[in-house]
Order: sequence, then C-alpha cells, then structure tokens
Amino acid sequence: MSSSIAIASDHAGVELKSTLANYAVELGFFVTDLGTNSAQSVDYPDYADAMAAWLSKNEGALGVLICGSGVGISIAANRHRHVRAALCHNGLGARLARQHNDANVLCLGARLVGVDVAKDAMKEFLATPFEGGRHAKRVEKLG
Repeated sequence: MSSSIAIASDHAGVELKSTLANYAVELGFFVTDLGTNSAQSVDYPDYADAMAAWLSKNEGALGVLICGSGVGISIAANRHRHVRAALCHNGLGARLARQHNDANVLCLGARLVGVDVAKDAMKEFLATPFEGGRHAKRVEKLG
C-alpha cells in the first residue's frame, strides 16, 4: 500500500478534512490536500474530479473525499471508471469497502459522522488491504 494519500472536500467538509489530514500524517502518511480550504461555497464535483485526476497519476493510492452528506461527492467520484468510491458511516463499513470492494476512495459525510467515527473509518480504510479471492471477479466487473 502506498504511504501517500489525497484528501479533498467541499465547503461543508473543510473542517473535517483538516482534522483527518492531520490524523493521516500522525498515522505516517504523506497527504496531498486537493482543497477546498475555506467555508466559501464550492461545487463538490470539482473536488471529486481532482481526486480522480490525482488517482490516475498515483496508481494504487487511496483517497478520502468529504461533503455534507458524502452522497454527492461519492456519486461524482464514481463517474470515473478507475475510481471505486465508498460512502461509509463507520470503521466496519470502511474495512469491508476495502476488503470486499477494493474501494480506493473513502467518502464521508461531515454532517452525519462525528470526528472520532470519521477517524476510525479512515484508519480502517487505510490499514485494510483488498482480500481478493472470491471478491476479485466481482470487482473486475466494475471496471
């Protein structure tokens, strides 16, 4: 697994993004911040597109996307064929997204999950490898 991740959010997720970026550094990751960096209203698809572009240049890397609910940014991210973005609400969901779906982007809703839950989800997501095996043929059908 790469020791480099990217993180991005819209205006609703900017505070959580900052917290999670700092936590990822504590966990030993180099973090690329793809924005936004203020509470001024922005469009979440722009940050999903930035993540997709970053992933295309960093094969095998992982990312974290945040918006108010996590729904919009996950829909926008999954429009890119090489992105497997999973909206997760806890650590178990994040772990299973990596194990069973080889998700490469964790999506979080800043208005729906607390900081501690978000940290746990990100930690599980970043620490969990894809299990392969019976799941591999299903993931292959996605791309």
